[in-house]
Amino acid sequence: MSRQIFINLAVKDVERSMAFYTAMGFTNNPQFSDESGKCMVWSDSIFVMILSHEKFATFATKPIADTKAALAALYSLSTDSVEAMNTIVEAGLQAGGTEPHALRDYGFMQQRTLEDFDGHSWEIFFMDMSKFPAGEPVAQ
Repeated sequence: MSRQIFINLAVKDVERSMAFYTAMGFTNNPQFSDESGKCMVWSDSIFVMILSHEKFATFATKPIADTKAALAALYSLSTDSVEAMNTIVEAGLQAGGTEPHALRDYGFMQQRTLEDFDGHSWEIFFMDMSKFPAGEPVAQ
């Protein structure tokens, strides 16, 4: 079995969040979904579990963060092109998300940020390593 990542997010409205993530291009896996949580699939190895606060609390060992008031994490998703990045972000905005700042252009990478209804921050980006400056470290 290949390695996979499951990102678990506490959300206030599971159905509304499912519609938001569907608009971004995720698909729902009903096998791992019920009324208190939905498994949203980005790729064969990346899954986002959107869970009601009640369901999330059954897994949590700490209080649930208020991600509308404070940043808990940044989640990044790569795309195949700038156009794909823009399509995903624009669809998320149309579905009710917010974009807290303008596009960031690093030359070799363009990045936009999209926040869902609960304040979870997604960095949607396209990276062209052929434009990466020679001799520079990759990590910033």
